[in-house]
Amino acid sequence: MKEYKSRIADLILSQKLESSGAVLIQGPKWCGKTTTAEQVAASKLYMNDPDEQSENLRMASMAARRLLIGDAPRLIDEWQLAPQLWDAVRFEVDHRDNHFGQFILTGSAVPPDKSALKHSGTGRFSWLTMRTMSLWESGDSTGEVTLRNLFMGGEPEGGVKKMDIERIAYLICRGGWPATLEMSESAALRLSFNYVDAVAESDMSRVDGVSRDREYVMRLLRSYARHQGAQVSVKSLIDDMAANDGDMSANTIISYLQALRMIFVVEDMSAWNPNLRSKTAIRTSDTRYFTDPSIATAALGLGPEDLLTDLKTMGLLFESMAVRDLRVYADALDGHVYHYRDKNGLECDAVIHLRNGKYGLIEIKLGGDKLIEEGVHTLNMLEKKIDVEKMKTPAFKMVLVGVGRYAYRRDDGIMIVPIGCLKD
Repeated sequence: MKEYKSRIADLILSQKLESSGAVLIQGPKWCGKTTTAEQVAASKLYMNDPDEQSENLRMASMAARRLLIGDAPRLIDEWQLAPQLWDAVRFEVDHRDNHFGQFILTGSAVPPDKSALKHSGTGRFSWLTMRTMSLWESGDSTGEVTLRNLFMGGEPEGGVKKMDIERIAYLICRGGWPATLEMSESAALRLSFNYVDAVAESDMSRVDGVSRDREYVMRLLRSYARHQGAQVSVKSLIDDMAANDGDMSANTIISYLQALRMIFVVEDMSAWNPNLRSKTAIRTSDTRYFTDPSIATAALGLGPEDLLTDLKTMGLLFESMAVRDLRVYADALDGHVYHYRDKNGLECDAVIHLRNGKYGLIEIKLGGDKLIEEGVHTLNMLEKKIDVEKMKTPAFKMVLVGVGRYAYRRDDGIMIVPIGCLKD
């Protein structure tokens, strides 16, 4: 049995079990939800076990509480196959002497019919969104620079990581799928293609029982991939697909996008709304992102060599990888990642905002002095717009780079940090 590789979600899961009766771990297929839950589960129920699935589903419809019998915390994997388990778990938590740490539910899809859930789960459930592995978790970051330390006013000095551009291209295309760590590089690159094929062939139809055309799915995935990191409307997606792949109606695209969200293939980024000195209008459109950058490269049929011959595209997909890592790290700090863009075109790639009100401003650049200076200019311009009488000053300003050897703080206070040095 292969050794378990620790995840940032391990500590988050432990904390949530201490404060809630049941924890729902959700996220994309193959990201490691079940394996992480198995590390702490005292008993397990696999709803999609081929030898027992039919019997499990019958029992869920007849006497769901019988499926909950077992030592705590009890893992119920792919619980969404029997949504009635939700209310059974809620009821069981209420009626046990110990109300905490009783169940772990995992699922790679949202139940298609939430009307089957009679109770919201408030006060009994907590939620944990797992993503694919960050570079720190996969062993591709030294972790010498921690966001936690930066939020406390620490320095980034000490981080040293020379990651060449070829390695970055590979990591973008490999993605953060845990299984790839045990594979050869060529096999690891094929896994994301297998993932996209599975989404198009079956997952998009299985999620809610609506039959969806494979070619339509692939066309939408390609269009979405072309707009990674952009705030594009559904109409823009329609226009893009019409120009490249033929017509597709707005209602069809909306339906397909909803299905992609239900199986955690896409995770768009919300806009950040700070208090500003002026009445500048903030654009609130979401930024388009896949949950992992390799989904975009696979949808477009790209490999590392393709990225190296198109650095503009590589820069956009590097941003997607960086956003994935920042989201993983922010979760550990009880924070969220947003983007900023106003009517004047000023745009900041990522803002990590913690529950305690602290926030950090981050520009993401593949590398090079010119791009770094552009990022520095953006960060300084945005800071000047923030009304510090109504909210805190930024805890830090950072340009997160791909190609770079050292982490350091410039004379103007802005930090330059290679992604291969960063962790939570």
